[in-house]
Amino acid sequence: MVLTRKGATIFDKDNAVVQREAIKHTTATSLVDKANYRHFMAKEIHEQPEVVGHTLARYVDMATERVALPVKLPFDFKDIQRVSITACGTASYAGYVGKYWFERFARLPVEIDVASGIPLPRGAACARAISRSSSRSPARPPTRWRRLRYAKAQGAHTLSVVNVPTSTIARESETVLPTLAGPEIGVASTKAFTCQLMVLAALAVAAGQARGELSEADESQARAWPGRDPAADGGGADARAADRTSWRATSRSPATCSISAAAPAIPLALEGALKLKEISYIHAEGYAAGELKHGPIALIDENMPVVVIAPYDQVFEKTVSNMQEVAARGGKIILMTDAKGARGGDHQTRW
Repeated sequence: MVLTRKGATIFDKDNAVVQREAIKHTTATSLVDKANYRHFMAKEIHEQPEVVGHTLARYVDMATERVALPVKLPFDFKDIQRVSITACGTASYAGYVGKYWFERFARLPVEIDVASGIPLPRGAACARAISRSSSRSPARPPTRWRRLRYAKAQGAHTLSVVNVPTSTIARESETVLPTLAGPEIGVASTKAFTCQLMVLAALAVAAGQARGELSEADESQARAWPGRDPAADGGGADARAADRTSWRATSRSPATCSISAAAPAIPLALEGALKLKEISYIHAEGYAAGELKHGPIALIDENMPVVVIAPYDQVFEKTVSNMQEVAARGGKIILMTDAKGARGGDHQTRW
């Protein structure tokens, strides 16, 4: 590309001039400004209810609360034998959550491939790439791009879940499902991650409906769309002032941190560990709560913060049992749960 005062001239690999459609960027100045926040990551965390609402509005008919995909898929989920998801970092953890949903709601086997790893196997029926920015110079194409090309060469359908619908990965994909998170300037992905989850949830429900595998109970649960009322969740990211002292005391210069969760929240534990390493520069380990006794418990002492992700579900009591073992060894517990879990579930104890 050659840029001059009069415009831009684009050349292909053979040095021939090519024409490209001009696309006017519609991003508002307010979206790339910190507003009243100290840094972009804080701003983008607080934007989550709004952008999740925007994403769901694109994928769900709010009048009926049923999935309505914005594009027609070039395949029928009834003909799909398996799905391969390729992604890196935070996007790969979104893929692991999506794997749980596809296998539960659609009874569709899913493989998760780290994009920097081995190529996709032959015969993959449907390959999906998940990416936050998904754009890079053609001279240094992202690994997800190369894997998409490989999947297409093997005859697989290709679909991308991206935040930039004009990106390289989107152009290489047969179908594009945008996340509508808006510009994410913070280095650590936050709102793009939650929007990826919303798109994967909608797609998993659509797959379950198409395959006739979605039970009424599962459909009812899936239709309790998180974020469908952004105003109701607007304060979700705010810390309670009364708890800040205990948070500071717990997190004061730990050498390492442990994060545990039970399915399907295990990928969230892995993502939490990634964020702690990326933002706080301390080592963190995410693992399944059931694996506590298989090694991690040996490291727990009074200097070890243990974050437990435990929404009230069918394995809540087992997770509480693990928490009690951590407490017996003097570990500092930070519990992340819902309202019923905070009350101690069916017990009268408040954690």
